[in-house]
Amino acid sequence: MFPNSKASEMLAVLATIDPASQAAGPVSTGWVSVANHLGFLAVVQTGVLGTSATVDAKLQQALDSSGTGAKDIPGKAITQIVKATGDNKQALINIKPEELDTVNGFGFVRVTVTVGVAASITSAQLLGVNPRYAPADAANQAAVVQVV
Repeated sequence: MFPNSKASEMLAVLATIDPASQAAGPVSTGWVSVANHLGFLAVVQTGVLGTSATVDAKLQQALDSSGTGAKDIPGKAITQIVKATGDNKQALINIKPEELDTVNGFGFVRVTVTVGVAASITSAQLLGVNPRYAPADAANQAAVVQVV
């Protein structure tokens, strides 16, 4: 579509759950405004899962960056990943701003990953795709230390 653009100019790393052994329970990224990108992609990754562990992931929406009125976004949750088939897997969740409850003022999203039963290696990234006004990489979170 944009043959002269670098991939890093078309997407930004907006929020992450860094790779770690996640104890049973939920972990979420920070809230991200949907105002500056035309689309978003959540990338959820598993490493080695604990014995009988499960991994769920979903996108949630809120009214502001503090998470006011947080609620799940319908249809934006993965099918549960289980230990038997879930080591070293990835799942992708696409979303566009118009899929949020914008009529009621919802304009922020986050990724939540929930591990069940036993600690497991997980990570997640929320990427902003197709910036509205500038190269997307200008919106990278501070933890992005290199773009080559």
